[in-house]
Parts: sequence; structure tokens; C-alpha cells
Amino acid sequence: MSAMALRDSSRVEPGLVPAGVLAVLVHIIFFAFMIFGLNWKTYPPEGMVVDLWSSLPQPAQPVIKPAPPPPVFQPVQPSVDAKPLPPTPQTPEVPPPVKPDIALKEKPEKPKPVEKKQTIEKDEKEQKEKERKEKELKAQKEKELNAQKEKAQKEQQARVAAEVEQLQREQQEASKKAQAQAAAQSRLANEIDEYKAKILAKIKSRIVIPPDLPGNPVAEFDVTLLPDGDVLDAKLRKSSGFAAFDSAVERAIFLSKPLPLPPEPALFPKFRNLNLKVHYRE
Repeated sequence: MSAMALRDSSRVEPGLVPAGVLAVLVHIIFFAFMIFGLNWKTYPPEGMVVDLWSSLPQPAQPVIKPAPPPPVFQPVQPSVDAKPLPPTPQTPEVPPPVKPDIALKEKPEKPKPVEKKQTIEKDEKEQKEKERKEKELKAQKEKELNAQKEKAQKEQQARVAAEVEQLQREQQEASKKAQAQAAAQSRLANEIDEYKAKILAKIKSRIVIPPDLPGNPVAEFDVTLLPDGDVLDAKLRKSSGFAAFDSAVERAIFLSKPLPLPPEPALFPKFRNLNLKVHYRE
């Protein structure tokens, strides 16, 4: 069994060798074609130089050569054997070659030194004029800006002055009002004191003073009045220490009604609840 397997493995498949040789040959031909058949070098395109002309040049005038003098022919006796000479061919005149249109353009003339100097002077003059205008424009803008600032400053000063004046006016008015109020309060206070003194004087005129009281005793009463001056109530707040003097003052309060009151109704609250101090020796 092992011998048969060895024979089978040593047997070569028919057609395998020619196919391998053919494949190797094809690869060799392909590599040869790649190496020798292709040109791998690249050449950059050649540059072209062109002359520019502003106008067409005058074509070259053909040089006319003077015609040679006609040859002098001597009569020659014709001979029997002589043959006629062939005619001399005339050379045709060749016209001058015409250059291409792109070559017929006239080259730009170089500016002359004088023209170049004038151009430079003109440019400098224009530059100076431009700088002068820019300076004038800048000065004008600065002038306008300064005018605006000055106007704004004046407006602000005027506004501040108006505010200060208004504040001073308000302070003066407030001061006048305060003075008027103070004067009115002083007048009212004086009027209140005046009518309290009148009330006290009227009550004292009605007191029957007990004789021989030592010192200067004081009896203090809280008196409730009505708007017409009538006495609603009188209460002893602080005794003088002498009942006879206290009773005499109380009787005098009720005997004095109606008590004198100021004519202004707005002052009556100051007299509704009246506190009276009556001294013995005053």
C-alpha cells in the first residue's frame, strides 16, 4: 500500500511544466517592455521670448543695384558647326520676409531723462498737495471737534448755573417759609401766653385770699374748657398745702367763667385742657 502511494505522488500532472515555463517567459517579456519600451524622462516646455512693439517698423527697402552695362558683342561670324547659346535665365527678385505680427510691435521707448525728471517733480507736487489737503482736513476736523467740546462745556456750565440758581431760589423760599412759620409760631406762642395770662389774671381777681399764710404757696389745677370759655371741670393737681387757699382758687375758677379765649378757633386745642398754677403772693 505504501509503494502504490509513492508511485502516485511521484507522477507529474501532464501540462504543468509547459504552463510554468510559459508564465515565466511572459513575465520576462513584460519586464523587458517596461524597462526598454517606456521613456520615463519628462522635459519642461521650452520658453518663448517675445518682443512687443508699439508700431510696425518700416519694411526694409530693397537695394537696387545699378544695372551692368550691356555687353558689347562683337560680330561673330557664324560658323556652320556653331550651335546657338541657350538664353541666360533671370533671377527673380525675392520680397523681404514679413515678420510675425507679435514681432512687428514697436518696442516701448525709454523715457528721456528730462521727462523722467518732470514726472518725478509732478509726483512730488501731487504728493505735497495731497499732504496739504490732508492737513487742512485734519485741522478742520480738530476745529469742529473743539467747537463741539466748547459748546458742550458751555451748555453744561449753563445747566449747572441754572441748577445752582434753582437750588438757591428753593433755599431762599424754604428760608422765607421757615421764617414765616417761625414768626407765626412765635406770634401764636405770644398770643397763647397772652390769653393764659389774661385767664390767670381774671381768676386771681376772683380769689378771696386767706390772710396770714406763710411763704408763697402754689395751688396747681387742671381746667377743662369749652369753646365758648365756659369751665367744664377743674381738678386740683397739686395742693398748696393749705386747704383754705386751694378752695379759694377753685371757687375763683368757676366764678371767672367764661374765661377769655383767643378769637382764632385753631388755637382752642391749646386751651381745652389748661394747666394753671396760682401763687399766693403774685
